[in-house]
Amino acid sequence: MSIAVSSLAKKWMRNCVIVLNAFICYVVFLIFDFLDAVLCVIYRYLDERIEGVASPCCCSKWERQKNKKNKIMMNDDEDDGLSDSLYERKNMFREMGLVQFGRKKEDSNGKCGGRKVNSWSDCGCESCLSWVNGDDDDYKLHFVVKEPFIASGENCRGEPYENVIFLHGFMCSSSFWTQTVFPCFSENVNHNYRLIAVDLLGFGKSPKPRDCLYTLKDHVEMIEKSVIQPLQLGSFHLVAHSMGSVIALALAAKYSNCVKSVTLVAPPYSSSDENDACLKALEKFAGKKLWPMLSAGSSFMSWYEHLGRTVCLIYCRNHRTWERILKFITRKRDLSFLITDMTRHTHQSAWNSMHNVICGGTKFMGSYLKILTKSGVRINVIQGDRDQVVPMECVSKLKLKAPNVEINIIPNADHSTVLLGREKKFAQSLEHTWTSSC
Repeated sequence: MSIAVSSLAKKWMRNCVIVLNAFICYVVFLIFDFLDAVLCVIYRYLDERIEGVASPCCCSKWERQKNKKNKIMMNDDEDDGLSDSLYERKNMFREMGLVQFGRKKEDSNGKCGGRKVNSWSDCGCESCLSWVNGDDDDYKLHFVVKEPFIASGENCRGEPYENVIFLHGFMCSSSFWTQTVFPCFSENVNHNYRLIAVDLLGFGKSPKPRDCLYTLKDHVEMIEKSVIQPLQLGSFHLVAHSMGSVIALALAAKYSNCVKSVTLVAPPYSSSDENDACLKALEKFAGKKLWPMLSAGSSFMSWYEHLGRTVCLIYCRNHRTWERILKFITRKRDLSFLITDMTRHTHQSAWNSMHNVICGGTKFMGSYLKILTKSGVRINVIQGDRDQVVPMECVSKLKLKAPNVEINIIPNADHSTVLLGREKKFAQSLEHTWTSSC
């Protein structure tokens, strides 16, 4: 009898905690809804006062609906690459129509370019302004190349060396690979492989154009223009982490005859092909949670456009100052790339990449996997069993879509430690994949 009572008491306590947590989440995010609505009006006023025109935002569904109607009238079936999560995010005050007056999204052709000046709320350092000078077609991505020891186009046996393109995840840079995995490769890789780590559009030292929509197509085209075409890559392997996995699949599907293998680390895969696939992806990868802290930060920056812009205004715009302060406090000349990479973006590049790549890419990943499976491209997935950003269920669903995919589950690893802390083993697994693919 006492055991039954104890069990009921624990169940009651657990239910109380769940209800209390749900209530606190509701109140906190309701406050965020209100603050974001207020900041929408404030930023509109500031933009008009400082720049003469209000910067576009996604608080009104009117512009999205207008674009869809125009495409229907023009019989244009091509997807514009914009995620529905940009405009369909729930906000009580936006639903009441309190922030939609006079706040219409400016016309955009969906291409990188537009105004050749940075926003007043963005950083103005040389790296962040690398896109301002020259024509729209002049700027290219920043990338790091580790050439084979015998840089003659051939390895020691007189055979062409292999090319490998590395793509980083959200709010990271090429340093994610160059400072972790690159030093851990064997002599065989150092002699026979050319390693190329890319700073994706809007991140790291790559250009951060102001009016770019940072769609999946934009990212793929910039990699083509900056890396594949100039280096004349006839064949290559792909390695990608997190958000970079979506871009890697899109790139691999386009170059299915050239790609030898694709290695995806913690890919944010969602199997939903329904009309609300983008919103479901937003709920899955950045649902409104207050714990753990990583999930809370993701939800805050993904649901609240203007609160996120405020964070970038304080933190990213002044990243050089924050870096000097951290160097003084830590007494270190060089800060970890994990710290500096967090600020090397603009709000526009992070906000649109999150929605248009991670959430919007959901609509296309299934078709990409079908193309690669049909082409016989080897796909290897590495996933940590304690990943709180990309749930384990994503891997099992990916397996259903591409039965031939090879999945390697790393015990006691999360979204970052699936690689960090086990760089040597990770490098060995990559080498095995490349060798067996050839």
